[in-house]
Amino acid sequence: MRFVYRAADGQGKVQQGQIEAANMADLELRLGRLGMTLIHAKSSNSDLFGRRKISRRELITFTFHLEQLTRAGVPLLEGLADLRDSIDHPVFREVIANVIEDIEGGSLLSQALAAHPKVFDVVFVNLIRAGEASGELAEVLKNLTESIKWQDELIAQAKKVVMYPAFVAVLVFCVVCFLMVYLVPQLVDFIKSMKQEVPLNTQILLWISDFFVHFWWLIILAPPSVFFFIRWRVKTDPAFRFKVDGWKLRVPPVGSILHKIILARFANFFALLYGAGIPILDCIRITQGIVNNTVIADALQRVEAQIREGQGVSASFERVGMFPPLVLRMLRVGENTGQLDHALLNVSYFYNRDIKEAIERVQALVEPTMTVILGLILAWIMSSVLGPIFDTISKLR
Repeated sequence: MRFVYRAADGQGKVQQGQIEAANMADLELRLGRLGMTLIHAKSSNSDLFGRRKISRRELITFTFHLEQLTRAGVPLLEGLADLRDSIDHPVFREVIANVIEDIEGGSLLSQALAAHPKVFDVVFVNLIRAGEASGELAEVLKNLTESIKWQDELIAQAKKVVMYPAFVAVLVFCVVCFLMVYLVPQLVDFIKSMKQEVPLNTQILLWISDFFVHFWWLIILAPPSVFFFIRWRVKTDPAFRFKVDGWKLRVPPVGSILHKIILARFANFFALLYGAGIPILDCIRITQGIVNNTVIADALQRVEAQIREGQGVSASFERVGMFPPLVLRMLRVGENTGQLDHALLNVSYFYNRDIKEAIERVQALVEPTMTVILGLILAWIMSSVLGPIFDTISKLR
């Protein structure tokens, strides 16, 4: 059950928030672990609007501070308690309180984190487990911090590829709608009053304008309807999702950038897992769940199967035909030198640089391309409208 509460902290300051608890007694106990005294609480039937998602930035801050405390020799429970008290996010603070409770109950840190998969993903948990086993938890936390920072930057770059062209496309669409709904209908009566044969391009313009005027609701509803239908099919139909994921990797010019982003993420996490001492087959299996593309995941499954059959690492990756020469070359070098993690980090570095350059090129081309498209649309509309007018004027002479 979820409760909305008001409680006082150690300094007497009243705070409000939401927290999961079995009952009121459990709620008081959980707030006590957070250093707060319950004042008032009531149950909440829904947390749709109350629960705020834990951002990647907050996870970066938590991992960085935990690494600093661990490296300084602070006991794990004391470090987690300090972090819990310094976290402002109510949901994250509750998660850390539950982690502390599980560790006090005899669980390892990795086991306690694994109980919250929406916050700490499978890579995070496996790296912490490897750090516990090797005694290098502080170093693993440092690598995790850098990796999450890199991932945050990569996602921000990926959004730039989509958001800017989408914004410009919406702007062009709004201009076209204005012309078709407002400007062209005002000229229809004048064109018809000329009582002469209307050119084909003008007829097409009038048909399109008439469609916009009478079926504007369909034009507005169609894009989101198609989007949500495709999203529903992707979630419910694995075969359809496989086709869509394959199309994403091929559509120009975004497909090649997306492919590089996925491969860079794969190489980065594979290197972290392998460098932490996790067996290579486990590394491949774990990375299948983080690439977020069923086509790449299927290729990794085939790689895993071939390695289990005794094939070499680079040869297995080459046979599936999904990985470009740069990845294969680095895998071959890493396999021969015994430094596979360093080779894959080089792949991540090269792709990260290529991604930035590709995004800059796309952004540089989007604006003039959209300007040309809008100019061609305006030229066609003006020629379709003004053509009959000029013909009439020429006949009057």
